[in-house]
Amino acid sequence: MEGFKKVCKWLWYHKNYIIIIGTPLAFLPLPLVYPYPQAKCGYAIIIMALYWCTECMPLAVTALLPVVLFPMMGIMKAEQVSIEYLKDSNMLFIGGLLVAIAVETWNLHKRIALGILLLIGVRPSLLLMGFMIVSSFLSMWISNTATTAMMLPIANAVLEQLKETELQAEEDYYNKAEDNPSFEQEATQTQQDRSEKNDIQLEDREPPAADENSWNSASQMESRRKALEEKYDRLTKGLSLSVCYSASIGGTATLTGTTPNIILQGQINQLFKENGGVINFASWFGFAFPNMVLMLVLTWLWLQFMFLGFNLKQSFGCGGKTHKDREAYRVMREEYRSLGSMKFAEVSVLIIFVMLVVLWFTREPGFIDGWATVLFNKEDTYVSDGTVAILMSMLFFVIPSQLPTCGGYGYNDKGKKVKAPKTLLSWKVVHERMPWNIILLLGGGFALAKGSEISGLSEWLGEKLAPLANIPPFAISLLLSLLVATFTECSSNTATTTLFLPILASMAIAIQIHPLYVMLPCTIAASLAFMLPVATPPNAIAFSFGNLRVIDMVKAGFILNIIGILTTNLGINTWGYAMFDMGNFPKWANVTVKP
Repeated sequence: MEGFKKVCKWLWYHKNYIIIIGTPLAFLPLPLVYPYPQAKCGYAIIIMALYWCTECMPLAVTALLPVVLFPMMGIMKAEQVSIEYLKDSNMLFIGGLLVAIAVETWNLHKRIALGILLLIGVRPSLLLMGFMIVSSFLSMWISNTATTAMMLPIANAVLEQLKETELQAEEDYYNKAEDNPSFEQEATQTQQDRSEKNDIQLEDREPPAADENSWNSASQMESRRKALEEKYDRLTKGLSLSVCYSASIGGTATLTGTTPNIILQGQINQLFKENGGVINFASWFGFAFPNMVLMLVLTWLWLQFMFLGFNLKQSFGCGGKTHKDREAYRVMREEYRSLGSMKFAEVSVLIIFVMLVVLWFTREPGFIDGWATVLFNKEDTYVSDGTVAILMSMLFFVIPSQLPTCGGYGYNDKGKKVKAPKTLLSWKVVHERMPWNIILLLGGGFALAKGSEISGLSEWLGEKLAPLANIPPFAISLLLSLLVATFTECSSNTATTTLFLPILASMAIAIQIHPLYVMLPCTIAASLAFMLPVATPPNAIAFSFGNLRVIDMVKAGFILNIIGILTTNLGINTWGYAMFDMGNFPKWANVTVKP
């Protein structure tokens, strides 16, 4: 028995090596028995899918496998495969990340976050709502992970101050009662009235007898302290989950908010060359932003119910501000003041950011000709969202971080006088913060899609999926969204989207439904990984910050997964149905699917 345990441990410790070597060997009969391009491409996809799901190798390294496998199996030439790794969608992704890096470098995101929280207030429900609004807004533009990592320490500081102030107020109350028994008898009824409204229900207290004042005060104080500990433990859990969940939800609202959105655009452009830019920044925002708002409201209601209860009057704290509210507000105000006045660099980054968003929205709004159509895209699509993103992000390397002054620019870290100001961004900062691995991962997905096209695997899949035409489209969309949302709990959302979208495109062509009817909801579903700490980096950060148990995240996340899938499918069957003309099979999709 002891020997068996040792063998099991050895196998577990070496599982990555076993998967790396064993997977290609286990599936090798497939291309040997069926020496057709479709089987060879399927063999490559199976290997990559298992490597991505188990993460036995870094995701980016796995994404490079088509460069090796496709030429060696005669599917594509090496130069054809390599071209797939840097497309227009990658440029859009890089441009969006450069903006996010500039915002983070100059702490503009922190100023925006604290400014909004100071406007909203510190009452429990308002605090929950405030952190969710800020987190979702920031994650529309910067990474979900960076948003969560920044917001949780702020939430923690505010909660600590609220807790400390309320405990101090309780101590002061019982100290006064101990010194003056008549004060306690007079105040007891008021305390009982308050306790009925409190989300932490305490047993009603009777005025203690004069000779038992000391013992009762200590007992009541200890009981109240425990109740407050439980209250703030729940509030900490709720606030931690609200930040990580709203960061993931907010990322779905913009095309550059999270990687799966970019992958969808890239796959649509790859598979359907004549789509006319059906997915661009404006069209994505038009569909996804209302869906994000709806999802966020329902998420707030669910977290409010789970962690604060539905006594909204008490949670919103109707009436004047209490001492603890003022103290918590003071903490946030001091944090905001510590940022100082807005610097020239922050103003410059903000202006570039606003200009970029405006140019994205007006490039090709859909209902009228955009500036790009009028100036550049009269005959063909020359200027894309990626063009705009790179143009504006290049300004960060041109504009100085300080205005020219006669008195100099101060001194650097080494004590030497600075002769000229540095630019808003330096390549050193970009090199350190840019997630280059995601760019390779995007490229790997495009290479897989191209390989499926050339080998004929997509056409074969489409034929096999044709019987699904007998199922109502809304049911197909709902079931596939559930499948993707479940799959993404155990795999990265990027890998999930990369694997599923070409198959979904093949299926849509085979059963003659609008490709976006299944591809769009499944793309958003890939970002709905709410149930496990390991599902996303924001979940992992919240899990370490909020004293959470896995069961807490599972209970909250399971319902949110259902909410997200239902709202997305509601959107695709209402305003999305009208926006993308989902009732008709588009001419640009009437091709042999070649993902």
